[in-house]
Amino acid sequence: MSRPTASTADDSDHSGQRLPETSRPRWVRSPRIERVNTPAHLILSAVILGRARRDFHWLAITIGALLPDLPMFGFYLYQRAFAGQTEQAIWGRLYFDPAWQGFFDIFNSLPLIAIGLAIAIHRKSGPALAFFLSMTLHVAADLPLHHDDAHAHFYPLTRWHFESPLSYWDPAHYGRIVAAIELLGVLVGSVILIRRGGPWRRIGYGTLALYGVVAIMAGAYWASS
Repeated sequence: MSRPTASTADDSDHSGQRLPETSRPRWVRSPRIERVNTPAHLILSAVILGRARRDFHWLAITIGALLPDLPMFGFYLYQRAFAGQTEQAIWGRLYFDPAWQGFFDIFNSLPLIAIGLAIAIHRKSGPALAFFLSMTLHVAADLPLHHDDAHAHFYPLTRWHFESPLSYWDPAHYGRIVAAIELLGVLVGSVILIRRGGPWRRIGYGTLALYGVVAIMAGAYWASS
């Protein structure tokens, strides 16, 4: 079965009436999300930032790499486990709701992260600096790899979205090639961390396990399509 797009998903209001195309936000007309690349962000931050810092910064680096995506995981768990929404409704309609998008944008905002970096530098806090640098790497990696599902990375200065010609998941925007490169990078990065030892070894193994969870979520999406 072919993967439906948001225009074929549940585009109705609470009364059951289908919303007119012109009355829906522009995000609703975008293809739905089929996977996330959170494990790749964790590997990237751990490999780049972990080597130059002592082991006690590993937790700050890990949280900083995960935080931009954690609200989306919470959103998914709430909609699926408590609200009883279908995969099609979650990723085809609810995810693109402007209110939810605004919430996600807070955690992916370069200006807000820059403020955090400035405070960390001013207070000479190594863990805080590692945390915000890790968030910066996450957002910097997202910028060139999101097309019509991009965040407003410059919120609250502007709600503008940079729509990259590349996508980390969408086949229409080289998603298969990017996904293959990402998978290779995660595997190589995990091996580097495992060989590095200490807490980085746990991150390497943990990231591989997290990648498995993401694969299960993607499989659930495809099974319901």
